Amino acid sequence: TAASLMQLSFRNITALAPMVRVGTLPMRLLALDYGADVVYCEELIDIKMAQCHRVVNDVLETVDFVAPDDRVMFRTCEREKDRVIFQMGTADPDRALVVARLVEKDVAAIDVNMGCPKEYSTKGGMGAALLSDPDKIEAILKKLVAGVSIPVTCKIRILPTVEETVSLVRRIEKTGVTAVAVHGRLKEERPRHPVHCDYIQAVAQAVSIPVIANGGSLDLVKTNADIEEFRKATGASSVMLARAAMWNASVFSNQGPLPVERVMEEYLKYAIQYDNNAFNTKYCLCQMLRDKVESPLGKQLQAAQTSAEICKAYGMQELFQQTQERLQARRDTLQSSTEPDRPVVDGDVTTMAVKFERREYPPRVTPKMFLLEWSRKEKLEQPLYETVQRSQDRAFQSIVTVAQKRYRSSLWEKSKKFAEQAAAVVCLRVLGVPEGRIGEEDSGLVCKRKREGKMNGTTEEEGNIKRHIAAIQQETDKSEAAAVVSGDHHRPDTPPEQP
Repeated sequence: TAASLMQLSFRNITALAPMVRVGTLPMRLLALDYGADVVYCEELIDIKMAQCHRVVNDVLETVDFVAPDDRVMFRTCEREKDRVIFQMGTADPDRALVVARLVEKDVAAIDVNMGCPKEYSTKGGMGAALLSDPDKIEAILKKLVAGVSIPVTCKIRILPTVEETVSLVRRIEKTGVTAVAVHGRLKEERPRHPVHCDYIQAVAQAVSIPVIANGGSLDLVKTNADIEEFRKATGASSVMLARAAMWNASVFSNQGPLPVERVMEEYLKYAIQYDNNAFNTKYCLCQMLRDKVESPLGKQLQAAQTSAEICKAYGMQELFQQTQERLQARRDTLQSSTEPDRPVVDGDVTTMAVKFERREYPPRVTPKMFLLEWSRKEKLEQPLYETVQRSQDRAFQSIVTVAQKRYRSSLWEKSKKFAEQAAAVVCLRVLGVPEGRIGEEDSGLVCKRKREGKMNGTTEEEGNIKRHIAAIQQETDKSEAAAVVSGDHHRPDTPPEQP
């Protein structure tokens, strides 16, 4: 957007570098808190992102890009909207543009990874593999620059000679990118090798777009004051930090560095607030512990399997509990304010936003029982329930199949039983069949007699349900007959229109 273009500058900034498994939302927010100007997300592969759909998460107050298997591939929030740079791994201009357009309203810029030497990136022709294919680099960057309204950048590694590196960056500049980040190592080199500041300097002198220097965490950048020294040594406009920030994000603060114990607690607060994956949280905290990973705290952290256990290791159980309660309250408020809507056909499944509220039904009476009774009366096969659980909050959703038609609630439930009841409610409402709620016409019949023993081979409860269904079915038959007489030709099995 025009606002992002005005707000985001790549000159004289410090940035959190893209780091696989590290650059998720909690670390990005932490880096911003400590003074980073710009934060890159971890490299996200175009093929996976192209399958995602954008979901506004009202509970967490985030925007989530969710894969078909319900995994959240990228989560962002308002706080970082004009500061977060979405880095993708790609080797295909068209697919790169699809992904860029998917996220462009929620991020400040798009970056293409051209430096990752890891096999998962290079084997698909992405990352550092692109360095040997400048035509493809040009095609991807030109397509993105022309196709999105936010800045486009890229991050490269140096080539074997200064001349080759300068030549490539000049070609990149001509595509219209806003900035280029240069990691001052060859693709064969690893973090233990010294960074080549002279290569970055040559590039910075050769082009007019901002150059962001990267690769100084090993021996050049240990404190906040070192950032400026690294900038001078490379002649670059800006500096990007990876491992120095991963070990202690307060390196971005001119008040820093702060004790790593405090930094870990601040990180953990964000991880809980934004429901970060427990194993991702654990991985990031282990990186911060570094050589203390075998300490009592380190051992407790390594043994932890859930966010609750991680918080216990840090003595933050109370904060965890309070956050869970707050999120659950928000979930409940949002779900209760969702008005029951009209049925929506989603593929071969009919859906409604329905939440099963136990208190709305008499004791020992449920929609599932009513649906079973109705199916028997209609001589249909028994209703079949299929239930799935999603990973991010362990919630359940169920589909019920009745008469070869499928029904489900679009809302997720806290238990498998409740999910099945919600699916049954949807089915009953779509079919226009009573569901047994308190206050429903003739529902007094359900609990009128005391439940004692059996009646004619059925329990009192089943007898009550049968009478209840029979009574309301009579009413339904009467109203259908009246509808035909009055010329109202709505099919009896379609729900009434909402006013």
